[in-house]
Amino acid sequence: MPSVDSTIATPATELVRNGFAFVPAARMRALLEQAGSLADWQAFAASWNDLPWDEYLAQYGRYRRRRHAVFYASRDGGIEPSSRHEPHYQSHAYNSLQGGIERWFKPIRVESVSGESLSCILRVCRRLFGKLAPEVARWRIEVHQFRIEARADLPGQPTPEGTHRDGVDYVLVLLVTRRNIASGTTTIRAQDRHELGSFTLTEPFDAAVVDDARVFHGVTAVEPVDPAQPACRDVLVVTFKRQQ
Repeated sequence: MPSVDSTIATPATELVRNGFAFVPAARMRALLEQAGSLADWQAFAASWNDLPWDEYLAQYGRYRRRRHAVFYASRDGGIEPSSRHEPHYQSHAYNSLQGGIERWFKPIRVESVSGESLSCILRVCRRLFGKLAPEVARWRIEVHQFRIEARADLPGQPTPEGTHRDGVDYVLVLLVTRRNIASGTTTIRAQDRHELGSFTLTEPFDAAVVDDARVFHGVTAVEPVDPAQPACRDVLVVTFKRQQ
């Protein structure tokens, strides 16, 4: 079996060359399984059923549910959750819709924070992003659980702020569940906003990785295929930002 470092070379090369990479589900799952166990994946995916509404977005319509956690990782040591619950903050330069304020989301459940699946995901991210930035001694990691719901009268907006950057170094977007929805296409754009590529996360474990300093990303609205049935898009977003 190839090592994690050799398997991770492909997305690392694509990130260096293009500023982003689409990692198909089979390849992403193989990466994760080389980093540890996914034995609790079903329970981890089911935790999206317990996300509260994003109250900061309520004035635009109730279609986004969310939880959030912060971790810290050293180059040579472990990956540890923050000793305290921390807010999510973006400046207006990166989020014209909700920038400039501390947003305090409900924390990710303890069993998910300490679970095997999330640990695998964070280890793979550190290896990938650490390979691209070996000079970084310490990372601040933010983890977001998002559920975007869609109704016939209210399409769900995965990125209501539009095409944007997050104000970090690197971003992973991992599809967990896609149920009864159409669209949700990710578009990557260069600094001058010309399109570099697009793809749609359709299978659990499909993933996008982004060099946030180099490119912008956005996702089109999702709509229900069958308006009479529940429709949602569940993703895990992980961001890595170097600590000074």
